[in-house]
Amino acid sequence: MESRIPDNSEVTMAELKLYQRASYHKRFAVERKNHRPVNNARVSIYWVEVLPNGSNRTSLVDSRLIPIHETGWKSFDVTQAVHYWSKMQQKTPMYLEVWIEGERPGSYAAEMAKSVRFTTQEQTDNTLGKPELILYTLNLEEYGSRGDCDMNQNKDSCCRDKYFINFRTLTWTQYWIIEPAGYQAFRCTGGCKQPKRNYGYGERRCTASDSAPLPIMYLVKKGDYTEIEVAEFPNMIVEKCACAMDNVSVA
Repeated sequence: MESRIPDNSEVTMAELKLYQRASYHKRFAVERKNHRPVNNARVSIYWVEVLPNGSNRTSLVDSRLIPIHETGWKSFDVTQAVHYWSKMQQKTPMYLEVWIEGERPGSYAAEMAKSVRFTTQEQTDNTLGKPELILYTLNLEEYGSRGDCDMNQNKDSCCRDKYFINFRTLTWTQYWIIEPAGYQAFRCTGGCKQPKRNYGYGERRCTASDSAPLPIMYLVKKGDYTEIEVAEFPNMIVEKCACAMDNVSVA
């Protein structure tokens, strides 16, 4: 799927389209007289992450009710799955699972849900639509961050600016942090250009997309005595800024 995402671009929305085939079981017409009407089934889309040990971990990305006896395309929002997959260090194929369940508890609703049928990727009948994954992307050269701030350029656009933190002037750190006395933390500043359509994910804001840890030597009180310890504290230094949507994780 990487080849479908242009260089220096961001996926703003990913849509899974499934083609529903009409299906009707005659025995349900007789049985339904003794049950409350069931007109819908719940269709849920799960992202399947293959873990290093070979096991799978599933995460729900979209779920909705669809009419049972309809024919046509059904769309599901799988944007979060694509974002999480794109941030994985080791690229593997992205797997999505489709679960079909009854719209309410009970065996009759579960049986009715079995009448929902979607075409598959192995579908040989060309008259029926195969599953489609549609990606909407944004050119980051126009809508992204411009790197570190430059005094000679417009600071209204998203960039990484210098921001020094002095531990010696902070009352809550000056007595227990030994080294460093301070450090360049950097921060993200400026605004982001907004696309004409945001697909319901909110405004794009300038935020840290990559960070680094900071080694700190500090004092730890243990009973009646004090020890010196050294540890790395994560996300202390902003490495990179980016324009990200409100409801989309960037890390």
